[in-house]
Amino acid sequence: MNFHQVSEKIDTSDSLDFGRVFSASIELFKKVWVQGFIVVLLTFVVLIPFYLIAYIPMMAAGMMDPYYFESEELSASMILFFVVFYPIMVIGVTTFSTCLSAAFLRICKMADMDQTVKDDYFFYFKKPYLGKAFVLALIVTGLSIVGMLACGLGLIYLAVPMSLFVAFFAFDRELTPMEITKASFALGNKNWLIIFGLLIVAGLVAQLGVILCFIGVLFTAMFGRVPIYFIYKNTVGFPSEA
Repeated sequence: MNFHQVSEKIDTSDSLDFGRVFSASIELFKKVWVQGFIVVLLTFVVLIPFYLIAYIPMMAAGMMDPYYFESEELSASMILFFVVFYPIMVIGVTTFSTCLSAAFLRICKMADMDQTVKDDYFFYFKKPYLGKAFVLALIVTGLSIVGMLACGLGLIYLAVPMSLFVAFFAFDRELTPMEITKASFALGNKNWLIIFGLLIVAGLVAQLGVILCFIGVLFTAMFGRVPIYFIYKNTVGFPSEA
């Protein structure tokens, strides 16, 4: 669907039903929890290189100067390194996590529609999608900075539309990053309170795995993404449903 079609569907969609979306999310997660676990593991694998790059200079400095960590202040060179590297790390992590989350939503769609297609966790790492994910990561980073400048309150508002980016990215290939942003804000603003409530409750449920000696959270963490699929499905829908 193009941007005009997506916008029209958002404008004409009914208000979301909290109970319906949440119940459907629980039922679907029973089918995709293994795939969600794999996505969490793949995310950790993606994050490791970024953290290694961040800590290697500090470890090297400590090896060269045994008293380095006794100082309460970082050196000018280390501060410069983090000022330059941290934004790169955030954008890189956001890019790859967007692609993996989109792949999980695609798996959710296939499971929901009983499609027997092989799970492809790297479907969105292809050239047409990876560049778009990178631009979306830049937009997310910029919006997050703006939200933090608003005493953090802006992040609470922005959390809803930004959570929808991955759904439009996954299911609307024709949309540009800016059109994904506009569509996400349109849908988020129309159902902000319901979506915010779903994100909070789903996030709490996703953390229940902590009860199982913390390792259980690896199996439940991706539940927080499942309502996003149904939010998109119940408002925008898919071409086959038109």
